[in-house]
Amino acid sequence: MKVLMVNGSPNKEGCTYTALTEMAKVYEAQKVEVEIIQLGKTPIRDCIACGKCRELDNACIFDDDQVNEFLKKAKDADGIVFGTPVYYAHPSGRILSFLDRAFYAGSKSLADKPGAMIASARRAGTTASMDVINKYFTIANMPIVSSSYWNGVHGNTPEEVRQDLEGLQTVKNVAVNMTWLMQCISVGRQQGIKDPQRFTGNRTNFIR
Repeated sequence: MKVLMVNGSPNKEGCTYTALTEMAKVYEAQKVEVEIIQLGKTPIRDCIACGKCRELDNACIFDDDQVNEFLKKAKDADGIVFGTPVYYAHPSGRILSFLDRAFYAGSKSLADKPGAMIASARRAGTTASMDVINKYFTIANMPIVSSSYWNGVHGNTPEEVRQDLEGLQTVKNVAVNMTWLMQCISVGRQQGIKDPQRFTGNRTNFIR
């Protein structure tokens, strides 16, 4: 099994990365492969609603950042985790631009995969950020992985994050719960339980 993580912080080894690596240790202890995609400091395009992704297979028309790389790897992943720092009580603009394009262009490759988010804040804004990112999962047919508290850590530096024992416990429990859910899905498929056959085709646009 494999979990694909996306670090939405511009800092390669900052607070968000610290939380993700603590989760990675739990996955690896349970024989789950982990890969972290680092969004870094280079610009990430926003979605411009061009609609070209409808003509492509699981890809965005813009190919100069990590969106298409992520979508290719997501096909073979069993679980997805997005990590973000908190900026003004919401996720980073960087990861939101990434998510808008990734989910619009490639939601089919994400469906039925457990998803979770991790927020890193100095003090507040984790639950608001959690609400924003979880909404991507809810319209992509992805089971949301919960934990023993809100999915976040606190601290202004990686060293302070490591002192947030309850926060680290929370994100580790996300990893435990996601592993369990991925295993349940795998066993179900082995037993002949088919993936959901969903209703499609209806789009109601109200014009006044």
